[in-house]
Amino acid sequence: MDFQEFKKVNLKKQLGIDDLKFGNIFSFIDFGNVDSWFSEDKNWEGATIGEKDKILIDLEKLYDFSGCFSEQSRFYYGHDPKNVGSMKFLGKTKYVFGNKNVFTKPLQMIRHYLKDDEVTTRNISEDRKGKYIYLPKCNFDVEICVDAIRLMSKYDTFCLYSSDADFVSLIKFLHNNKKKVILIKGGYIQYQLKINSDLVISAQDIKKYIAFVKQKSSHTAGSCG
Repeated sequence: MDFQEFKKVNLKKQLGIDDLKFGNIFSFIDFGNVDSWFSEDKNWEGATIGEKDKILIDLEKLYDFSGCFSEQSRFYYGHDPKNVGSMKFLGKTKYVFGNKNVFTKPLQMIRHYLKDDEVTTRNISEDRKGKYIYLPKCNFDVEICVDAIRLMSKYDTFCLYSSDADFVSLIKFLHNNKKKVILIKGGYIQYQLKINSDLVISAQDIKKYIAFVKQKSSHTAGSCG
């Protein structure tokens, strides 16, 4: 057994993923959900991070982690055609996961009206209803559900990276069709999601495998690296 195989076996053991029970696994990564998993975290491996540091998802680490137990890892994420950074990120996802495994569509900008005490760094507009900002939104629930059902004959276990309660009906449907379900979730999840999953894995338990700390620049005080 080489090192990579040893790593896979050890990780699956830690997660509770048994080959005999779960068989062939396809993973569906709802990155719009995954991307916010650690946004409020204030520490890393038990240590406090810098005031302006952030804990972010590392695409390469996420791909390697998913590949340890998944036959196929499918990545769903919205992009902004007018944003250079967004398009660069999309290019990187395709490089890491492969073109055929990345599924995208343009973001929609939705008006969000601000509450009196709500603070934002976004550009603020105003109309008769009050002050508002535009927030990006791109939902892949339908695409993931369609693909999960369309590909049912190719996998034994559906693995979903999301905490979205909208997937309850899909998970129930898959169970009724003799499929196993692994749910990798962020914070709180609806009870129906939990009881209809064969295995629930907390994002906090896999943080070291899929994330990194983006540190502020050491040469420019107060700036982020």
